[in-house]
Amino acid sequence: MNKFFITTPIYYINDIPHIGHTCTTVAADVVARLHRAKGEEVFFLTGTDEHGQKVAETAQKEGLEVKAYCDKISPRFEEAWKKLDISFDFFIRTTDPRHEKVVAEVLQKIYDKGDVYKAKYEGLYCVGCEKFLTESELVDNHCGLHPPEKTVFKSEENWFFKLSKYVPEIIKLIENDKTNYIYPIGKKLEILAKLKSGVKDVSISRENVEWGIPTPWDKSQTVYVWFDALINYYSATQFVEGKKDFWPADLHLLGKEILWFHTVIWQAMLLSAEISLPKKTYTHSFYMIDGQKMSKSLGNVISPQQLVDLFGVEESKYLIVRSFPSENDSDVGINRFKEKYNADLANNLGNLVSRVAKLAEGQKTEEEKIEFDNEFEELINNLKLDEAFELVFNKYVDASNLKLNQTSPWKLEKENPERIAVLNECIKNIRKAAFHLQILMPKVAEKIENCFKNEVKPLSESLFPRIK
Repeated sequence: MNKFFITTPIYYINDIPHIGHTCTTVAADVVARLHRAKGEEVFFLTGTDEHGQKVAETAQKEGLEVKAYCDKISPRFEEAWKKLDISFDFFIRTTDPRHEKVVAEVLQKIYDKGDVYKAKYEGLYCVGCEKFLTESELVDNHCGLHPPEKTVFKSEENWFFKLSKYVPEIIKLIENDKTNYIYPIGKKLEILAKLKSGVKDVSISRENVEWGIPTPWDKSQTVYVWFDALINYYSATQFVEGKKDFWPADLHLLGKEILWFHTVIWQAMLLSAEISLPKKTYTHSFYMIDGQKMSKSLGNVISPQQLVDLFGVEESKYLIVRSFPSENDSDVGINRFKEKYNADLANNLGNLVSRVAKLAEGQKTEEEKIEFDNEFEELINNLKLDEAFELVFNKYVDASNLKLNQTSPWKLEKENPERIAVLNECIKNIRKAAFHLQILMPKVAEKIENCFKNEVKPLSESLFPRIK
């Protein structure tokens, strides 16, 4: 049996789940379900990143011990994904002692390789990103992702990783089509340009951050949160029972703000530790909310619970997938979601199922082996999720609605062969649509299939009630 290992980023717990986290997790769920439906053994990993200065500061503001704060926030992510029926196989937390043990082992390998040295670092540091900033990352002398006050000058003595040593090998891997692991192509070109402009070694430890994993060879320092977090993808395969054979990962799904860490630093760490490299990374863009960047201060953050309360679980996942910010930022909002829900689900798919089921009530249906459309599979595996489900609607749903409108079978007698033939064609299309929708909306797909299996039975209630 083929194995397939897919990961989301582990989400930083200084915040609660929002639509940005949700779109990555839903995308991973769709890909994982496709591979399961094809009979592959899947390991789908997600979780939370719980060490670092920001977590400690947020816990202090809430008057909690740091571990107690982590224990309070981390379950919110796990619960959010369970409410969305996300089919993850393991939820990792970086405070898990089993993960911490693997982090120490990997870093010790890097140290023993001679790829770590001690030096003093002075420069601008973003408290929001928890990283030192390069010249190219500065916008008006501060981090472009956070307010100016989040950028501070820091000077400390740390252990450094010889990242620059591995740059030539990483460039060679990316430039070779057979070994390139960065998708889409725009992100590949972005990373290559940055690598060729010059790369400095990076700090692997922190001097005054107590909330972290002690550096194995120097207990006075803790592992820099990013190095700890990246290792989760590998560590889970080492301590979750029966998962060692799943490494290397087939797909790391990322948001664009963590592109560099995952496509350069992570690869260099693995090369140094002599661990196999992941096969593919896919980096998506961001959601804009009604034309503005999502921000707590603007009060425009959309939570997964808001979507579920308004649209339902599977309907929310449909809306996320159809607006998935694959290569470009995607502009969304509650009103836009309502319009999309009513147009696609209530008026189009729901209305089609209802009409055909009513017209063909009692009509016998034929068993037919259905397989995934090749183009659909390719689009899903290339994370062109909107295009994949647009294909399903065009090919099966829209085609059936058009056929009904052209032939008006309701004007023909029930036993009329033309009416039966038209309805049979529509039933086959609807079942094909449901088959493809199973990887996104399994319960909806099952309801549709039950409606048209063996003998047509009308639904007792609307699949998708309209939303005002």
